[in-house]
Amino acid sequence: MEYVVLTQYGGKILGPIAKYILGPILNGIFIFLDWLPWKNSANVGVAIILFTIVIYILLLPLTIKQQKFSKLQAKMQPELQEIQKKYKNRKDQDSQMAMNQETQAVYAKYGVSPTGSCAQLLIQMPILFALYRVIYAIPAYVPMVKNVFTDLVSKLVLKEGATEVLQGFKSASMFTKQFEAIAGGDTSIIENTYIDVLNRASSTEWATLSEKFSDLSGVINTTMDNLNGYNNFLGVNMGYSPKDTITTAWASKSYLIIILAILIPVLSAVTQWINVKLTPSSNNNNKNSDQPDQAAALQKSMMIMPLVSAFFCFTLPAGMGLYWIAGSVVRSIQQVIINKHIDKIDLDAEIKKNVEKRNARLRKAGIDPEKLAQKATQSTKSVNYNYDSNKKTLSQKAMLNGKPIDAVTSDSVDYKNKNASKPGSLASKANMVREYNERNNK
Repeated sequence: MEYVVLTQYGGKILGPIAKYILGPILNGIFIFLDWLPWKNSANVGVAIILFTIVIYILLLPLTIKQQKFSKLQAKMQPELQEIQKKYKNRKDQDSQMAMNQETQAVYAKYGVSPTGSCAQLLIQMPILFALYRVIYAIPAYVPMVKNVFTDLVSKLVLKEGATEVLQGFKSASMFTKQFEAIAGGDTSIIENTYIDVLNRASSTEWATLSEKFSDLSGVINTTMDNLNGYNNFLGVNMGYSPKDTITTAWASKSYLIIILAILIPVLSAVTQWINVKLTPSSNNNNKNSDQPDQAAALQKSMMIMPLVSAFFCFTLPAGMGLYWIAGSVVRSIQQVIINKHIDKIDLDAEIKKNVEKRNARLRKAGIDPEKLAQKATQSTKSVNYNYDSNKKTLSQKAMLNGKPIDAVTSDSVDYKNKNASKPGSLASKANMVREYNERNNK
């Protein structure tokens, strides 16, 4: 059976990324901070900020590639929209094929793929999701934080009723499978499950634990003090949610702490809003467009994300809110730098380079780029006719190449449309096939 969090996240994709890449990076940051001579230098808040900076710096090359594509898409967007406008009310098969071929020709002209920056996103997204998993369960990946719990937990496992008490904690609902396994006699996961729950316990739940097991109040207080040494960042405990911090601070009239706790969800929303506004859409350079592109539509839909993040930051541990804030700030700084860098790029030279790369890949695959370009722009009115010798019928199939409609030969039979319909029209094609079939099936 696989368990989550302290028994490290077991997902097939995110699990290995968290365990073998991001976890060791975060642990290395904690070791570095602990090496510094200052008291409580190994701080969760500082570690989260440094961790976020390091990860986004590593992802910077992919981010630049993604932004280059957006810039190129902005340049070719008018041409794509002209094609869409040209075929707006034409839904027949020939027109749709022609529109697809002309669209492909535009992408080929700029040397980019219609899938755009999907490759970069496919690499980035699992890393960012795994990053969330690591920060949400720091003790699972940082031994020095996990060790803070070990003395208390080793005593709790010997206490009758400890499992039931911890199972009553709000965060215990995340670990239903673990508690079911414990109830079924699996004692190998008790300590890890206890740490999982205590890592998310509120100050009220810690007080409940101390009340239920008063003989352990000394080790409970020591554990809480050590955790506060790691978790206290600018007066706010990163292990508690802003909601819990506000409740506790209100009772003790610590108004400054209340303000700092409120700032976490507020700053998360504001920084994400700024980040979304700074992210360029491919429609930015086409102000007169009457049809917003997909990137612009996506950007518009993402404007709701700041409000969503504010809501979650209010109820999740403050460390997650700090991660979102740090991530938004780092992305915004990166975006400003990238925008300035990309604005200086010679797009014509970039397009030429992309075309050369694409042509080289096609030649390597045995495809002639020039012939492919000719096919992409060839009229789809050309039709190839297939003759079935058994049924003695003539059928038509739209092709990128083929013989003209007014001169088709099949099995040495020369047949021309004698119908009064306009040459090349769908009606003339249908009449020709019908008349030929009628003549040969008599």
